Amino acid sequence: MITIRFYQSTDLGGLTDLMSDLGYPTTIEQMDRRLTRFEQSDRYITYVAIMNDSIVGMIGTDTILNYESDDVITHIMCLVTKKEYEGLGIGRALLKHVEERAEASGSQTLYLTSGIKDERKRAHDLYTKYGFEVTGKRFIKKVK
Repeated sequence: MITIRFYQSTDLGGLTDLMSDLGYPTTIEQMDRRLTRFEQSDRYITYVAIMNDSIVGMIGTDTILNYESDDVITHIMCLVTKKEYEGLGIGRALLKHVEERAEASGSQTLYLTSGIKDERKRAHDLYTKYGFEVTGKRFIKKVK
């Protein structure tokens, strides 16, 4: 059984491990600093998925406004499932939870971006099966 709840500070180690599973090795200090910044604004929400008393996934969201319409958008910034638990419905459960929360809070749109790396194919399949459409490209430029 999958339980989804808000992130708690005692989850820090589990979320740090998940960043490695996502392909972004991170230290506890780095993750703590990131989560502390998110917790300073009510725009950002982090949920964790628990199975057998272990953190097996997480999803992080941001609420944003849109210049092109009146929509309130729930931006899914990060979604990851522990590698050894992939395929058990954890990602789908996290998406469903966020969708229900978004709808209840007045958000009309779920939005996410994902890299074009081969290792993201399973995630892309999940997103399209869940009803997301591919609508564009992402452009990034690092600044000093």
